[in-house]
Amino acid sequence: MGGSEQARRPLLVADQEDAPYHRSSNGGVDGNSSATGFLVFSTIVAATCSFTSGYCIGYSSPAEYGVLADLRLSMAEYSVFGSMLAVGGMVGALMSGKTADYFGHRTTMWIINIFFILGWLAIAFAKVSWLLDLGRLLQGIGIALTSYVGNIFIAEITPKNLRGGLMTFNPWMTGSGVAIVYLIGSVVKWRGLALIGSIPCLLQMLCLFFVPESPRWLLYMQVKNGREKEFEGVLQRLRGKKADISPEAAEIKEYAEFIQLLSENKILDLFQKKYARPIIVAVGLMTLTQFSGLPGYTFYMTNIFVLAGISSEAGYVTLAIVKILSTTMAIFLIDKFGRRTLLMVSAAGTCLGSLLTGFSFSLQQDDHYWISSLALMGVSVYFASFNLGISGIPWIIMSEIFPVNVKGSAGSLCNLIYWFSSWVVSYTFNFLLEWSSTGTFIIFAGVSAFGFLFTVMLVPETKGRSLEEIQASVTNVLH
Repeated sequence: MGGSEQARRPLLVADQEDAPYHRSSNGGVDGNSSATGFLVFSTIVAATCSFTSGYCIGYSSPAEYGVLADLRLSMAEYSVFGSMLAVGGMVGALMSGKTADYFGHRTTMWIINIFFILGWLAIAFAKVSWLLDLGRLLQGIGIALTSYVGNIFIAEITPKNLRGGLMTFNPWMTGSGVAIVYLIGSVVKWRGLALIGSIPCLLQMLCLFFVPESPRWLLYMQVKNGREKEFEGVLQRLRGKKADISPEAAEIKEYAEFIQLLSENKILDLFQKKYARPIIVAVGLMTLTQFSGLPGYTFYMTNIFVLAGISSEAGYVTLAIVKILSTTMAIFLIDKFGRRTLLMVSAAGTCLGSLLTGFSFSLQQDDHYWISSLALMGVSVYFASFNLGISGIPWIIMSEIFPVNVKGSAGSLCNLIYWFSSWVVSYTFNFLLEWSSTGTFIIFAGVSAFGFLFTVMLVPETKGRSLEEIQASVTNVLH
């Protein structure tokens, strides 16, 4: 299970010969499906939650000095504010899987927007620090729910030949949200910046009336309520009126019948030998995402700019352009080169970016213009590389490798670890900078280097396979 040779091998389903989920009929499960307008619309609407998540994540950077001045907070108090997003994330992680399983994916997206709106209002009208922290906590809950349900929903409505590209809408929207808040934050004060953040939430709540529920959720979770016909109707709308959905529907139904024989949906049931590989892969990628430095870079970018002698306006504009370009590239590259290859390139790039940033801080005493330029280059390389793979691919892989009978519990566990890691980094980052700015980024570079090796050794390639085929093979549930 753990060698690089096995990681590079295509995932096998019961050694292919007797695999009930590997079909190759013309236009069937192995055929290519086109992107219908309804499918693209549903994907974009679902990914709007990720835009708001990115806006929330990036908000604390341009708002930092305004909040510190207006509310007279200390840097320690502001670190609490920044890290409360991760605390809310841990709370949301515990409820994410079960909430999506019980209410459905579309209803959960409405719940997410309620958390976001309440959070923005609390921040916008805060007069005391605890209300500021409460708003950040509510936003963290919304982001954690988004991290799970947004990826699961898009994975379940898309055909396998389009899944990678369409799922990159989530990290693209997250990166765009960060970029937009950076740009607007350079000219709008922090209270107005918070109110603007509620606008996409209201728009998405309206658009959700026209988005279907996930067809797989309708089949897996509601079959006893007689919604199998609804499952077929939704699948037909997503694939187009003239599309032959019978092979795909048959595969999903067949796997659903098999998976219903497995009753596990508790956290403890995850710790079985057959789920060892997906747990190790998912948890490893979640910790890589955070300990490579993302919360530090994102939450406290203004502080990094000040210490590096970079103009905040020039820095934020540069990063906004870098984020949009790199996340756009990821959309076109993921189904061409695959998840695993982009992850390796991404980890290597974030390692280089952190090394450049750390090296620039070690030369600060020389006070040359090119040293500030080197710092901006390092930060730009980090974000460009991060958005190319680590930003979204771990969530894509997590949504692909767990069977539906444990997906809720697995999603909650991975989400919890992701946000706990985020809290550790976001709370300690400013203290680490005081200890050693150079050492801080060297640590981040070391984590990225480990992530590169982890991907080479353990992460499977899931490009071009149906969800049922991936899940049956990676967990060996047929044996």
